[in-house]
Amino acid sequence: MKERLRRERPGSRDGRTVQAAQDILAGKQKKNPLSRLLPFLGPAFIASVAYVDPGNFATNIQSGAKYGYMLLWVIVASNLMAMLLQTLSAKLGIATGNNLAEHCRMHFSKPIVFAMWILMELVAMATDLAEFLGAALGFNLLLGVPLWLGGLLTAVATFLILALERYGFRPLEAVITVMIGVIASCYLVETFLDRPDWANVAVHAVVPRFSGTESVVLAAGILGATVMPHALFLHSALTQGRIRVSGAAKLRRLTRFEIIDVVIAMGVASLINAAMLIMAAATFHRSGLIQVASIEQAHKTLEPLLGRASSWVFAVSLLAAGLSSATVGTSAGQVIMQGFIDRHVPIWLRRLVTILPSLVVIALRFDPTRTLVLSQVVLSFGLPFAVIPLVIFTADRRIMGVLRNGKLTTAVAGVVAALIVFLNGYLLLQIILGG
Repeated sequence: MKERLRRERPGSRDGRTVQAAQDILAGKQKKNPLSRLLPFLGPAFIASVAYVDPGNFATNIQSGAKYGYMLLWVIVASNLMAMLLQTLSAKLGIATGNNLAEHCRMHFSKPIVFAMWILMELVAMATDLAEFLGAALGFNLLLGVPLWLGGLLTAVATFLILALERYGFRPLEAVITVMIGVIASCYLVETFLDRPDWANVAVHAVVPRFSGTESVVLAAGILGATVMPHALFLHSALTQGRIRVSGAAKLRRLTRFEIIDVVIAMGVASLINAAMLIMAAATFHRSGLIQVASIEQAHKTLEPLLGRASSWVFAVSLLAAGLSSATVGTSAGQVIMQGFIDRHVPIWLRRLVTILPSLVVIALRFDPTRTLVLSQVVLSFGLPFAVIPLVIFTADRRIMGVLRNGKLTTAVAGVVAALIVFLNGYLLLQIILGG
């Protein structure tokens, strides 16, 4: 509590942000629409990092190289679904002042809570594993350092970025937003270099189409792995105490601003994912290199096709994605631990628990591809335990009050949750059968 009060003192950046938000919600309007919106932007940008992590690089590149622009519509559809679920997560924190992990602890029996805690800890570790591998590979591609050293550099960078939390929520939000901007800028450059067929891009962004069983599997990979469990837990924590209001009118108005935050942040993430697929389609598919399935292979192949700048820009975007997503994954891990066990655990220990398995795996030189497959198994298995409680809690008037989901919202969220859970189960089955 002392830390929170220190962060929100009137003279601090957080204090000014909170005061500006309170003034706007109280009806003290600013003439500039952007000035009215800025105090509410931030939480969704941190959560959206889960949608542009290194795992997305491999999936989108493989899809674009193999099938061109055909599966672009899957990215559009999956991000629309993600917008809905991330909105529910944000709304849960706003309405109740508690995050998703805390609600699970308060509403489920102790054995279930314990089992969920262990599973979600594994999910957080599996998430960080993929992010750390991606960032370590980014350091490897840019600096030529071995993966184990890249992993250590990633750990140091993650702790330094998370140390910004002592100064409040605004500095961390700013750093993560800048990293997302770096990724977006890199893919803007890549898109300019590869000169895609924009007419085909427009058609395949809205027209569903498949070409054989493998394209369905890849589409399931894009859609089924879109919503990450840790992003749902984290987003509810980011909004639970950021701006506190009372009264139905202010709560609804704050929620509307948060929806705008989600739409903008997830829209940017959607464009980045689309740019990844477009780059692969315009570069590899057009050149007949349809078997480009790994990040390393994509990096090596870009240079002779588009020039040295393209491979360098690609490596920078991978590093930014790895560092930002490793930071967010580690932060989600500490939210999960604190929320489920309701015990004071030193913050450095909470972060180390999430990070350490990744460093061990990298140091032991496990096969990166096999490791990422195993991490996907854990994530697929854990997803229902985040999505289903989220839909149940946000549909309960006793929990949500005036912000309870309407019947239509609950129905749509239920269908989306069922679809995502089914697709993750399908992918899990494919991995088991294929392994």
